[in-house]
Amino acid sequence: MLRMNPNTFTMLPGRGLLGVGGGDAIEFLQNLVSNDVEQVGADTSVYGLLLTAQGKFLHDFFIARLDERTLVLDCESDRLEDLERRLTLYRLRSDVTLTNFSDTYSVAAAFGDGALAALGLSTDPGNTVTIGDGIAMTDPRLGAMGARIIMPVADLPGVLTDLGFQQDDGAAYHAMRLSHGVPDSSADIAVDKGFPLESGLDHLNAIDFTKGCYVGQELTARTHYRGTIRKRLYRVDVDGPTPPPGSPVTLGDKPAGDMRSGQDGIAMAMLRLEYVAQSKETGEAFTAGDARLTAVAQEWFGEDAAADSP
Repeated sequence: MLRMNPNTFTMLPGRGLLGVGGGDAIEFLQNLVSNDVEQVGADTSVYGLLLTAQGKFLHDFFIARLDERTLVLDCESDRLEDLERRLTLYRLRSDVTLTNFSDTYSVAAAFGDGALAALGLSTDPGNTVTIGDGIAMTDPRLGAMGARIIMPVADLPGVLTDLGFQQDDGAAYHAMRLSHGVPDSSADIAVDKGFPLESGLDHLNAIDFTKGCYVGQELTARTHYRGTIRKRLYRVDVDGPTPPPGSPVTLGDKPAGDMRSGQDGIAMAMLRLEYVAQSKETGEAFTAGDARLTAVAQEWFGEDAAADSP
């Protein structure tokens, strides 16, 4: 069982912050990303995706309003330049500015039984409040993931410490993430290869199926309504040494998928649904290297993902 201080925070140095400003900022992003950017305001943040025209994953990010003039994308720091480059290609003559705020603002995660209440947040994903010179939001993917805080670099640790939070080195946060089966951006989702529904991102509030067009919308909607996926990202419990990302997963002598991120006996793996159903029916374990794996359906998915097996 995962044990953690009721008020714990960890800095997320792997996250960067890209500001999107200008009079056309909302319309610009609304035409590109998978979620409804018009929802974003002082009390609401969202989780969204930038996809290829074929509906394949490129970037995921949290979209929040940093101030009255600027939206900010909480994204992967080592892929921020690629995200900025891709957005620049679409900017054309729009009144849009792109600014890297990673040197002046930091991102932290706060979690535990008392974390949301201590920050004045509800359990509703995306609920957002002002804190100091920054913001705190209930994780827009899943309330059980706690909160994300965006604040000036010099202020963030001290403000959270003053609120009674104890700093963690990151291991507990990623253990919690893995226990919920929540993907960690490109560590778990193959860039320019994976489809968002294969990773359950539709169930993590990343896609608005009622908004207008965006890049990759047609195939994403078609997959959603036809239910045509053949594999899915699962949490797996690991008996043995945690296999490194990319390790092949087999069921008997059949190739069944591959490993993604993991630590301390819990990991993520992309698995073919037909073999998940077979494993569930027969009790046979998956294997990867010297480890035996058991697929666990994520609670937030609402039902056993093996039910989607063709």
